Amino acid sequence: MTQPPDQTAPSRLALAHVSKSFPGVKANQDISLSVRPGEIHALLGENGAGKSTLVKIIYGVQRADEGQISFDGRPVEIASPKAARKLGIGMVFQHFSLFDGMTVLENIALGLDETVPAEELKARIKAILDSYSLPLDPDREVHTLSVGERQRIEIVRCLLQKPKLLIMDEPTSVLTPQEVERLFETLRQIASEGCSILYISHKLHEIKALCEAATILRGGKVVATCDPRVETTRRMAELMIGAELKSIERPAGDGKAGAARLSVEKLDMPGEPPFGTNLKAISFSAQAGEILGIAGVAGNGQAELLMALSGEHLASRNEAIRLDGQPIGLADAGARRAAGLACVPEERNGHAAVPEFSLAENVVLTARHRLPLAPSGVIRQGPVEAYAKDVIARFDVRTTGPAALAGSLSGGNLQKFIMGREIGQRPDVLVVAQPTWGVDAGAAAAIRQALVDLAAQGSAIVVISQDLDELLELSDRLCVINEGRLSQARPVAGLKLEEIGLLMGGVHGESHQVEPAHA
Repeated sequence: MTQPPDQTAPSRLALAHVSKSFPGVKANQDISLSVRPGEIHALLGENGAGKSTLVKIIYGVQRADEGQISFDGRPVEIASPKAARKLGIGMVFQHFSLFDGMTVLENIALGLDETVPAEELKARIKAILDSYSLPLDPDREVHTLSVGERQRIEIVRCLLQKPKLLIMDEPTSVLTPQEVERLFETLRQIASEGCSILYISHKLHEIKALCEAATILRGGKVVATCDPRVETTRRMAELMIGAELKSIERPAGDGKAGAARLSVEKLDMPGEPPFGTNLKAISFSAQAGEILGIAGVAGNGQAELLMALSGEHLASRNEAIRLDGQPIGLADAGARRAAGLACVPEERNGHAAVPEFSLAENVVLTARHRLPLAPSGVIRQGPVEAYAKDVIARFDVRTTGPAALAGSLSGGNLQKFIMGREIGQRPDVLVVAQPTWGVDAGAAAAIRQALVDLAAQGSAIVVISQDLDELLELSDRLCVINEGRLSQARPVAGLKLEEIGLLMGGVHGESHQVEPAHA
């Protein structure tokens, strides 16, 4: 049984009038908050609200311009992450700091402030993985891992340091409902032993289930505090965005999908050696006007499937993948884009966008195949900047303009830009992984509405996600990928969250293949 936080003890963490400015923007303005020992405290806010800046100040990555930080009742100067860890502050960042060519064990060792013998460290890592029920092989190289598996490295590396204050940024975005509940049980146990947790998530139902206090930021300021256990998720979302939260509006009609636009038939593809997941006889269709959801725990073939569909990896047969009836299995990524297929991978930095390029330059990378931005290979700067500005405006991307580097945007704002860049091209087929990963409730609603609108215009959309709430809200039909096999697509109406979670965990028997639908 979790014990309530000690109301008489001094605050584990207390911020008083903290402010931080960057050129052209005041990221944090006069922020005060406190977290008690053993308290699980949510930090909420839309993208650009100042959450990332604030936790970087707490962790010593940045220095506040004004204000005071106290830890365990005494004022402190946190000059660096190492100083933060020495105090007892651990943090799991949303963006990972990992070396692709090294193993999981080597990456974790590099992040520790002490030298630990390899076998002892491996044993300690295994203990953490077992307690969280997170599968991860310490000997695997990072470049073979999915985004979700990479996140687990950061979680383990942080927990090995036995922090007094644990800052967690979107830690459950790659877990099934069953795994989330196990994680929550562990976090509650950690809190009951006196460790405070500052928990950042855009999944407000998680906040209600886990946290006993919440501080809400908007525009760099504290706008509200509340008890999430008694507050509604809708009200918290509206406090975050400062406006009424809009529900998805679906167009009127008979609800029937049209002809198959994307058809995949018995697609086999080897995974990336040595640890990739082999795709095994994948068959499905996505029809005009529908959103097909694909659920699955990270590392079960989602990355391989997206690369097979995008043209980054070619199929063994041209007929294995068809776009509007035309075989494209042997066509490269550029040819598929020109034919009307767009893809958004789950990894934003380095895959969906080049961090060192401006937003305008990142537009050219994919949109030139569909829009007249670079005829005969000559970039037309005016149309490129105009399209980038349109994406920024339509998707409320918080940035200084098209000349801003992609790497300068927060994760959520970069996701909004990437999604807007692809949706704005009005592709015939859009395949997207994790469309709203790391974005706030208001932005997620806007992205989901844009996907629904695109489908209503006749496009076929395939959404690959670990967010089951999102899939159930968006999808017309849903299937599950597990160990490289795809279950039969089923209408979302009537499906239960627990049933899908079991399929994702691979504990519900053999997967059944579905043959491509015929028009």
